[in-house]
Amino acid sequence: MTATVNPPPPDYDPTANDDHQKRRHSSRYLAGAALLGLIVFGLWPQPQPVETATVSRGPLVVTIEEEGVTQVRHRFVVSSPVSGQLRRIELKPGAAVIAGETVIAVLEPASGDILDASSQAQAEARARGAESQVDQAEAERARAAASLDLAQTDAARQRVLARDRLVSLQTLDVAENRERTAAQENRASTFALQVARYELERAQAVLQRSVPGASTENKLLKITSPISGRVLRVFQESSRVVSGGLPLLEVGDSTDLEIRIEVLSRDGVAIQSGATVWLEQWGGETPLEARVRWVEPAAFTKISALGVEEQRVNVLADLITPPDQRLSLGDGYRVEARIERSRRPDIVQVPAGSLFQRDDTWLTFTVQNGTAKLREIATGLSTGLVTEIKSGLVEGDTVIVYPGDQISDGSRVSSIED
Repeated sequence: MTATVNPPPPDYDPTANDDHQKRRHSSRYLAGAALLGLIVFGLWPQPQPVETATVSRGPLVVTIEEEGVTQVRHRFVVSSPVSGQLRRIELKPGAAVIAGETVIAVLEPASGDILDASSQAQAEARARGAESQVDQAEAERARAAASLDLAQTDAARQRVLARDRLVSLQTLDVAENRERTAAQENRASTFALQVARYELERAQAVLQRSVPGASTENKLLKITSPISGRVLRVFQESSRVVSGGLPLLEVGDSTDLEIRIEVLSRDGVAIQSGATVWLEQWGGETPLEARVRWVEPAAFTKISALGVEEQRVNVLADLITPPDQRLSLGDGYRVEARIERSRRPDIVQVPAGSLFQRDDTWLTFTVQNGTAKLREIATGLSTGLVTEIKSGLVEGDTVIVYPGDQISDGSRVSSIED
C-alpha cells in the first residue's frame, strides 16, 4: 500500500528557512562583535589627564626674600654738655622739632662747672674746632649741591635719549642711580652742617655760662634741637641731677628712612648697589620701593630659629617711595623685603614645576599630538616658580606641569584645561 504525501502549499519557498537561519547567525555575530568592541574599549589605555603650560618669553627677576627693619638714616643723640640740674623734659616721642629753635631740654649748670684757666683754654679750643667743623660742613654742603645739580642734569639728558632709543636702558639706570646717590649725599651734608652748627652753639654756650659772676637766670642752659625732625626717644624725662655727656633724648627725621636687611653672606655677595628692593607686609596696601645703597663689608654670626649658625651681613636700602605714601611707617618697623639678585630682560621660561632631574640632567615632558615626549633641557636662572630655559624648548611649546609617576615617554595624555 502506498503512503500519500501532502503536497506543499502553492506559496512555499524552500530557501526561506535558510535565509532565516542566516539572519539569526548574522545578529549573533554583530552582537558578539559589539561585545568584543566594548571589552576592548574598556581595556584600552585611556589618556592621562595632565596640567599643561605654554613655554613663554619675557623678563625674569630673581629675588632674595628676607625680613628687614626700618631705621632713621640720620639720628642724633642729644647729651648734657655739662653737669647740673636737669629740668623735666616735656617732649614726648613723635613731637616735631625745628633745628636751632625748639628747646628740648633746660639745664642748670652746677656751680663747680665754672672753668679754671686750663679748662677755659680747652673749652675755647673746642669752640674753635667747632667753628672749623662748621666751615668744613659748609664746603661739603656746597660740593654736594653741585654734584646733585650735575647728576640731575645728566639724568634728565639720559631720559630724553632713552625715550628716543638712542641709549640703552642700562645707561639710563646708571644715570638715575647716580642722581639718587647725589640726592642722598646732599641730604646727608645738610644734616652734617646742622649738627656742626649745633656743636658750635653748645661749645659757645658752655663758655658763656661758665663766666664767674653771671646771674642765675643767665646760667640756665637751653639745649635746642640740632636738626629738624621728630623726637625718637626720651632717655631722661624726669628732673634730676645729670653729669656731663649723659644722653638726654634722640631726634631724627622720621621721613628719611632706610631699610636694614639681614641676608646670608653668600646672598650678599650677589647683591649689587642700586638693585631694586620691594617692601611688603609693612601695613600698607601696596608694596614700597627702595634701592640698595651698599652691602656692609663685615659679616656676623647669628643663630637661626632652628639653632643653626649662619653668617649674615647687613644690606642697607634707601626708600624712594614718596613720604606721603608711607606716613604710618616709622623707625624700627618690621617689613618683608624682596631684593633683586639678578635680572634677565627677555628669556625663554617655563613653570619650575614642569622640570625634574635625573642624575645631573634636567628633563621635562612636552605634549605632541596628545602624546607625552621626554625632552632633555638646559636651565638657567630660577625664581622657584619660573625657570630660564637655555636650550631644549622654544616659545610656544606645551609642557606638562607636575607630571606623576604614571607619565612616561610615549604616554597618551589630555590636558585638563581642554
